[in-house]
Amino acid sequence: MLKECAQHGYFRAEQCPVCAQPGRFLMNDRELDHLGRILTGILRHFPDRYQLTMEPQGWVALPQIVRAIAQRHPAYHWLRVQHLVAIAETDAKGRYEVREDKIRATYGHTLEVDLDLPTENIPERLYYPVTEEEAAIVLEVGLRPSDRKKVHLSKTAEDARAAGSVRTPEPIILEIDAERARDGGLVIKQAGKTVYLVDQVPAEFLKRLAPSPPPGSA
Repeated sequence: MLKECAQHGYFRAEQCPVCAQPGRFLMNDRELDHLGRILTGILRHFPDRYQLTMEPQGWVALPQIVRAIAQRHPAYHWLRVQHLVAIAETDAKGRYEVREDKIRATYGHTLEVDLDLPTENIPERLYYPVTEEEAAIVLEVGLRPSDRKKVHLSKTAEDARAAGSVRTPEPIILEIDAERARDGGLVIKQAGKTVYLVDQVPAEFLKRLAPSPPPGSA
């Protein structure tokens, strides 16, 4: 459920996590999930399907998105800019960025975009999940994009494991020596709260992360 607290802004819960007030209702979980999928699709993959124009840096005007969604999905005749801003501001992964009256996805594009994202304060180590079958190949030839325009790296091994578990129950986690890679000329950008983008990662900066010992082991 998506709501708004008059004092503390938007939140996804029954009550404000700061003051415990019930807040003003904006949309239910089903609407939140569906609109989130639509918004992600527009900003990452198919703005043209909604007759929308995307700027080279990935920006799309919020009022135009509102009109396009309402026209294609009449059930959302109540949709306003504030609803999309609320979705963006409460997204736990930081998948969106809002600037004035525009919004963009910060990562996950299959479209060609020129994202002017931060390149400072990058962690010394980053992580990437692969399957057991992929591990040997990637360690030999390096990481390159597959279905996306950039390689998506994770801030922690836990984040990478969560991302990789979508494809395989026990992902192998590769560690990227981001500090040395940047010294070698790679440009790494921070895209979301836990996601970093890079064009590719040569094998020399990769190694297989040793699995964590089971809880309670000596």
